[in-house]
Amino acid sequence: MERETVEAIRAGNPRAVARALSAVERGGEEARAVVAALFRFTGHAHVIGVTGSPGTGKSTFVNEIAKCYRRRGQRVGIVAVDPTSPFTGGAILGDRLRMQDLSGDAGVFIRSMATRGNLGGLASATADAVKVLDAAGFDVILVETVGAGQSEVDIAKNAHTTIVVEAPGLGDDIQAIKAGILEIADVLIVNKADRDDASATVAALEMNLNLKPKAPNDWRPPVLRTIALKGEGIEDAVEWIGKHRAYLETNHLLAAKERARLRAELEHVLQRDLMARIIHGTPGADIERLVDRIAARELDVYQAANMVIADKTA
Repeated sequence: MERETVEAIRAGNPRAVARALSAVERGGEEARAVVAALFRFTGHAHVIGVTGSPGTGKSTFVNEIAKCYRRRGQRVGIVAVDPTSPFTGGAILGDRLRMQDLSGDAGVFIRSMATRGNLGGLASATADAVKVLDAAGFDVILVETVGAGQSEVDIAKNAHTTIVVEAPGLGDDIQAIKAGILEIADVLIVNKADRDDASATVAALEMNLNLKPKAPNDWRPPVLRTIALKGEGIEDAVEWIGKHRAYLETNHLLAAKERARLRAELEHVLQRDLMARIIHGTPGADIERLVDRIAARELDVYQAANMVIADKTA
């Protein structure tokens, strides 16, 4: 990547940032070149993940906390991950449509990304997109996942602070107290708190937290009420995000969390690249013969996989 392009990205030039984000979404050597050129300028932003079930109001919540950070003079990058269109491969919803009041703010950059079949609630290029926005000087980067269930918790590996947004009236009070997505929360938000059954949702979450053993210095996620459509409770939520960041710093956990995040990213890249190399280097006819033997119950899938791996590493 040319030096002038790198400097334009670091200066936050919207066109340069957009082109870099498009490059990392396309993947391949171009994406690797972008990351290689920008990586040494990263590591400064506070990465905040926002996840939760569909219908909880995540996008409205993200919109409001972005405005709150802007009132505090901080620059905000937003990566909104949406489901993939089966026809175009692009993001179906396009969260920018729900954040139009931020579009004229030069201190905010919003990018919608399609999952393109990637599991875990994120797009495969999310981590690289965060790097681009970090290098571009954004103080806070908000990553909104697709509507996530209990198993879609990859955001916890990609964020310093993870917010789980719940809402009353969705019939998932029992789901809320199960292990899974709730386990990753650093801050719990009960949005749409003007509904009659909001107190029951708060009580279910509090009960779950009280059942979990905690060491004296462990972080206990606060359960906060917001009405994002009216902007109510947003300042309090941002205050608690700041308290979590301070907790990580005070207890020397921020570096450890960053290291764990980078390790998870390295493992993801290794799995993706090694799988691509093995599949690319194995003739389709060989794969079909193995499938035939599996179907005939001559081999199980583990034995077949070991045969492919052994052949490629011999």
